[in-house]
Amino acid sequence: MTDSDFLRDMQAVILDMDGVLWRGDTPLPGLVPFFDYLAQEHIPFVLATNNSTTTVESYIKKLARMGVRAAPANIVTSAVATAEYLRHTYGDRPIRVHVLGEAGLFEILLQAGYPAVMMDADVVVAGLDRDLTYGKLRLASTLIRNGARFIGTNNDGAFPVPEGLIPGAGSVLAALEAGCGQKPFIIGKPEPVMFEMALARLGVPAGRAFMVGDRYETDIVGAQRAGLRSVLVSSGVSSPETMQGITNPPDLMLGGLEDLLAVWVEARRGL
Repeated sequence: MTDSDFLRDMQAVILDMDGVLWRGDTPLPGLVPFFDYLAQEHIPFVLATNNSTTTVESYIKKLARMGVRAAPANIVTSAVATAEYLRHTYGDRPIRVHVLGEAGLFEILLQAGYPAVMMDADVVVAGLDRDLTYGKLRLASTLIRNGARFIGTNNDGAFPVPEGLIPGAGSVLAALEAGCGQKPFIIGKPEPVMFEMALARLGVPAGRAFMVGDRYETDIVGAQRAGLRSVLVSSGVSSPETMQGITNPPDLMLGGLEDLLAVWVEARRGL
């Protein structure tokens, strides 16, 4: 959409995962060469995903199976960001957290010192739950109506899988919001918490990093709010057709990682 020369000055990169690196368990074209280039040029990266259902360790293993090496510091999920937000907000104060979500969210919060409770909660943390029941919604809604703070890991309405798009955490939050009459505080993209956490790990100012994402309303809008340059790839949710008439387009729109690597190498030629 615009000139790719800005890539020449970028010192770090934040990437979404689903729809950028893979779809389901299928790696997208250019995955390994892209990360080989980052390693060769000593360019730091953070993988930032709104997915709250998968642990950091699981992502590291998945990346390894696809030929990419990553460490825990390279991965920020909305569950990880939620745990850090709770720690930053409440400090050492003991709080009781009720969790509506899947095993990855439960595990990450437990590791951070927040075992899930079923009653008398100070906070309700909600994310994607593919085994959602009316009973779960009823309990979480009741806790919020009784004074618990309502926090959502992310508000993605849908997410990509090989067969298309399926309902995401935003669908769960919408149902819970309808039941409790309150809006959640959102941790994930496009809100600032995850971007601030990623930049802190990268150790660079926002103007020296860029975001690569497949979803305009989360990845790109969030990057723009955080002062990051942005690249939208059409290998996931957003497409050139859906971007028609967008007022604040990304800095660059490409097909995927293969295209990004080619234009980035060209932009950095001569450094």
